[in-house]
Amino acid sequence: MPTTEQITEALRPVEDPELRRSIVDLGMVRDIGIAPDGTVSVQIALTVAGCPLRNEIQNRVTGAVAPLPGVTGVSLDFTVMTDQEREGLRVRLHGDGHGASGAGQQQGHGHAEGRAVPFNQPGNKTRPLLISSGKGGVGKSSVTVNLAVALASQGYSVGVVDADIYGYSVPRMLGADRDPVVIDQMLVPPENHGVRCISIGYFVPDGQPVIWRGPMLHKALEQFLADVFWDDPDFLIIDMPPGTGDIALSLSQYLPRGEVYVVTTPQPAAQKVARLSAAMAEKVHLPVKGVIENMSWFTGDDGKRYEIFGAGGGQELADELDVPLLGQLPLVSELREGGDSGEPITVAHPDSEVAKAFQAIAHRIATELKPKKVFSAELKVN
Repeated sequence: MPTTEQITEALRPVEDPELRRSIVDLGMVRDIGIAPDGTVSVQIALTVAGCPLRNEIQNRVTGAVAPLPGVTGVSLDFTVMTDQEREGLRVRLHGDGHGASGAGQQQGHGHAEGRAVPFNQPGNKTRPLLISSGKGGVGKSSVTVNLAVALASQGYSVGVVDADIYGYSVPRMLGADRDPVVIDQMLVPPENHGVRCISIGYFVPDGQPVIWRGPMLHKALEQFLADVFWDDPDFLIIDMPPGTGDIALSLSQYLPRGEVYVVTTPQPAAQKVARLSAAMAEKVHLPVKGVIENMSWFTGDDGKRYEIFGAGGGQELADELDVPLLGQLPLVSELREGGDSGEPITVAHPDSEVAKAFQAIAHRIATELKPKKVFSAELKVN
């Protein structure tokens, strides 16, 4: 017969699927019983009632305990953490919700009403990528989602913030239709295709427009950055709204380490408007790191490329900004279909020309455009 200690150790590698921490370390394993016939009973405390991944936890626990010598069966019983336990868990995982005081807060950079935006804390490894465009309709959200999935498939941890509050679309495109879990005011974002995401779409009734003024937008972004348990991903990709309004300004304050990537189509009109979003990035001291050209051409059944929206706009913009043109994405119906079905083309058609282009862009961003480390001014020079 296994001992209680042996069962506990067998459960230690089992992670809560949302929090990605050991259920033993999280205090979720409450009671272990071993019957004379070899049946092991385990009581698990779920973080919230109606936990959407309860069955997944059950499968993981059973899979860890059942193979132990002498175990003839596994019986699970579920309970729920108390409010005090949830508060303790949130503080342990996410801090007490208060940002650093002093000079950093007084400058107003990277702080949200006293709460620190984690991506600006010393030593934070996350690279915020702001996907920007001057105008709507250039496929910026499709680029955001497929770039995120491409990075995740290359082994990086990735989160997406749908900052296009009025025109939110990321949850549908990503197929992440499960609502966030709330643990003592800490939001745990849903995940699909290896990408976590948060969007105002989870909090408004389906079909309802968001009719807000600037301060409300600012507050929503604050919560998306400071109240969500992102768990320090390698990349946080921001799907920006088109234009140069309130949200772009707020994000520049919250994410002073952000990198801007401009999406345009080849036509001169789109390229000229995209230049405005790049100009705003420069004004708020965010570096524009590259240009992505979407809808570059359509390949007909005859194998011929048709440049429906003209040619050269992406390269022209990149040359003007003195940044690389990271890639050109052809116009294909599968890209649109993937966005409608929640199966991005990088998942549904990984060997397609478009998916390979996204993989190449993701690789360049992750490697070639990686910021050089900035050494602390406190280092003493001998």
